[in-house]
Amino acid sequence: MRAERVWVETFTGLRLEQFERLLKAVRDRGGNGTLRGRPWCLPLAERVLVVAVYYRTNLTMRQLRPLFGISSSTVCRVIQRLGPLLALEPVSRPGGAADRLWIVDGTLIPVRDRKVGSSSRNYRFSANVQVIVDADTRLVIAAARPVPGTTADAHAWRASGLAGHCQDVTVLADGAYLNCGMVTPHRKRPRRELLPGEEDDNAAHRKVRARVEHVIGRMKNYKILRDCRQHGDGLHHAVRAVAHMHDLALAS
Repeated sequence: MRAERVWVETFTGLRLEQFERLLKAVRDRGGNGTLRGRPWCLPLAERVLVVAVYYRTNLTMRQLRPLFGISSSTVCRVIQRLGPLLALEPVSRPGGAADRLWIVDGTLIPVRDRKVGSSSRNYRFSANVQVIVDADTRLVIAAARPVPGTTADAHAWRASGLAGHCQDVTVLADGAYLNCGMVTPHRKRPRRELLPGEEDDNAAHRKVRARVEHVIGRMKNYKILRDCRQHGDGLHHAVRAVAHMHDLALAS
């Protein structure tokens, strides 16, 4: 048991109890399949561990192969099968919505898939992913599908469909989200300074909005979000799985 705990905590960033909650979520979503046909060479717990280690370390499948004693093709199949089942379920219309405060921001994630990313301001092919965070708990509420990194945050937000999850909730955002129905900072008028009190409002706004930056920074401890080699929906599944593991680590 001690060796198992050390392995989980070292390679996934989760305590054993948190990993067991992740395992339960995957099992409840049908991770074991129908149990018909050719069985997997690893039990479900180890297959979930393979995916968690892959997202945390971003090791290649050839590097993961000797760690788990399986072939590279099996590692690939495990990640493709279980990756979507680790995903965070988005929250909509929470209780006491009028008293909640959510924060939204976009982040650039370098990708290898030229159909998902584009040459962006970080001088890499990247995708723009919109993330909603609860200001009080710092839990990730939802993450949108990636769009090309050249997409402005306001356009990415409108295309994400996440506005439907924010009904009756106050949402904070930076100045890139003007006219999106969110609370944004005061802007200077041409040749005019801010009115009295507006700078103080902006300072308070920055202080609260910094929480989403901190959350995104912690999510990027999972190195899959620093250089995603997955194609197609792989990045979307990776972001939502990382958000799920981040929330488990924070809430426990």
